[in-house]
Amino acid sequence: MIRSLAGALLIATAAAGVLVPPAEAATTRAGATASVTEAAAAVAAKPHLIRYKIYFGRCKDTCRIKVRITNTSSKRLYSVSVNARLKVNNRKVGSCHDYVGQIRPKGVRWGGCTVRTRSLSKMWNRWLDGEIRFDKQVNTVVHYEYYR
Repeated sequence: MIRSLAGALLIATAAAGVLVPPAEAATTRAGATASVTEAAAAVAAKPHLIRYKIYFGRCKDTCRIKVRITNTSSKRLYSVSVNARLKVNNRKVGSCHDYVGQIRPKGVRWGGCTVRTRSLSKMWNRWLDGEIRFDKQVNTVVHYEYYR
């Protein structure tokens, strides 16, 4: 009885196409690997249409962050916005957001925002008291849309 159940199970799985002969399995795996590699290359080859540089304005108990965004493509960029995260001594003290708008081909626009938080003020006061260093750094992300 066990042999008949095992045979029925083997026939059912073969009919469903779950079992693949070894030669086909090797080509299927190689084909899947090749398609994953091609997809990764396509993602890596995605065009970078902008360049940007970060500038600091006054940065004490409030911090002014300015970003110069350059469109390096021949396409008009729509809905450009900037998110900035401010850290002092590798500790997040605030973030801000700015909507820049459109940037024409080969054009330049400025975006900027101000961070005013309690933690930034406390870090500045601790620096004034001589307790800590005040090493500031900014991580920015620029979002944009374009039509092909």
